[in-house]
Amino acid sequence: MNAGFVDRRQVIRRFTRAASSYDRGDFLAREIDRRMQERLDYVNLKPGRIIDLGCSRGGSFAGLGMRYPEAELLGLDLVPAMLGTEVARPTGWQRWLGLGKRNGQLRLAADATQLPLAAKSAGLVWSNLMLHWLDDPLPALAEAHRVLETGGLLMFSTLGPDTLRELRAAFADGYAHTQRFIDMHDLGDMLVGCGFADPVMDMEVITLTYDDLDSLFAELRAAGSSCAMKVRRHGLTGRQGWLAARAAYEAIRRDGKLPATFEVIYGHAWKGAPDKLPDGRAIIRFERPSKH
Repeated sequence: MNAGFVDRRQVIRRFTRAASSYDRGDFLAREIDRRMQERLDYVNLKPGRIIDLGCSRGGSFAGLGMRYPEAELLGLDLVPAMLGTEVARPTGWQRWLGLGKRNGQLRLAADATQLPLAAKSAGLVWSNLMLHWLDDPLPALAEAHRVLETGGLLMFSTLGPDTLRELRAAFADGYAHTQRFIDMHDLGDMLVGCGFADPVMDMEVITLTYDDLDSLFAELRAAGSSCAMKVRRHGLTGRQGWLAARAAYEAIRRDGKLPATFEVIYGHAWKGAPDKLPDGRAIIRFERPSKH
């Protein structure tokens, strides 16, 4: 994919501003986390270390900690404010990495596309609703593959192209009003391209309803989820534009409520044994014949 779609600085600004009130707008993230956690019921895994990419305020920590009490839990987020102001002041090499510890979990301000972590250092990489904030998910998926040990699992959720389709349709001004969301099949191809084995992708549609358009916008702002695309409108929308958009959205009101669609994509894949050396030579494995 071509770079340059997402305004990274705007993503940081949005989530920095939302950090203190995030728990008032993260209903959807918490619900999707719950559904992801349920999927772990069918996974046989005992990770020594879990990496939560885009951990935000740590909403996944409690569930992962209860499920894997012996694992070290490391949460990473691009936005330091989302990691919490009460993170203990790190020392030594931890200060250099921006690493702090809170409530027994390690938290690190870091870019998911350039993880300051050793290869093969985690048994589970977890990510809830982070990938659609990236210009291109491929580097982050490749980093997840690099830091996973052989036999480790990547599990993630993100949003698909039908997300907020009503909002996009209501505005006809040529600007972006939502993030750019990537198709499930393209994400599956990326996983294979990164070297993951047996990727499994599936999708569900969740429809939330609101009394009015302002309530939808308020919840998106509280969750830091306002549009951060470079081609968004940078100035104020004119009065006529707002009136037209509101009228278009009102036209789809049903049973007294305005709908907002969220296409939720779930993916998981395992890191298998490598079939090539770093220089590109193929690895051929021979098994000793069993003795009878």
